[in-house]
This record gives sequence, structure tokens and C-alpha cells, in this order.
Amino acid sequence: MADINLTQAKADALIAMEKYSANEARNDFPLGGESVSLPLESADRREQFFLDLSRVRIDLRKVKMQNRGRQVVVLVRLDLGGAPHRKPDDAEIPAPHLHLYREGYGDKWVIPLPAEHFRDPSDVWITFEGFFRYCNITRPPHVERGLFT
Repeated sequence: MADINLTQAKADALIAMEKYSANEARNDFPLGGESVSLPLESADRREQFFLDLSRVRIDLRKVKMQNRGRQVVVLVRLDLGGAPHRKPDDAEIPAPHLHLYREGYGDKWVIPLPAEHFRDPSDVWITFEGFFRYCNITRPPHVERGLFT
């Protein structure tokens, strides 16, 4: 069973760890109502990760990009579109925003998008590339840009 209660130091190390695509499969960026989970691994192949992408059916601007470690632990999740989220300290953060793993809170900790990684949140594809940089996915999976990406 995966350890879902990580120390903050371990979670930070997993987020910072260089990640590579675990295969050469070609995937399409999800269309409305679709989702995909793409396997990633550390350089030494000791750690396994997933890159999850999903898009709602009605509002194509509402996209979720997520990096999981240890099978089930959400390390980083980016929400484009949608409602604001309230942090555990009761501060409200509007979308787009990042959910970050915080010891004791899981992925409930939310911050605004850091401008140094996310140049143009209105462009899904540019934001997708920024998500790679933020999560240190240095050899990303092959994802084909779609008409609505």
C-alpha cells in the first residue's frame, strides 16, 4: 500500500525530483469530458509518478493538470477555470491556482500561479509547458496539441 502521509521534506523532494516519461506512447491532450494518466519515473527509476490531465465537457477552459507520486499522493495540481478555493487558513484563492501537497493538509493548500513558471494562464498549451517546468518533468510524455489546446 502506498504511503499517503508524506513528510513535507519528502514531498518537496518528490516535487523537485527530475521526472521522465516512462514510455514512448503518443497521447492526445484531452478534449471535453476526457482524461488521461501518463506514467513518469525518476532518473534512477526508483520513484514512479503520474501526470494526470482532464477537461470538463461544458467549459473547455476548465482544465486540471496533476502530478502524483507514490501512486495516490497529489503533489501538485493546477486548476484552470472553475471556482476559487479556500485554503485551510481560510484565505480564498481565485482560479487559476496551484494545489500543493502540505504535510497534514494533503493537496488542500492553494497558491496563485507563480508568474515565473506560468507566463500566460489564458493559453492552455503554454500553461501545460509551464506545469512541466514547475514539476521538473524534464523529459515529458508525447502529448499532441489538440484544436482546443
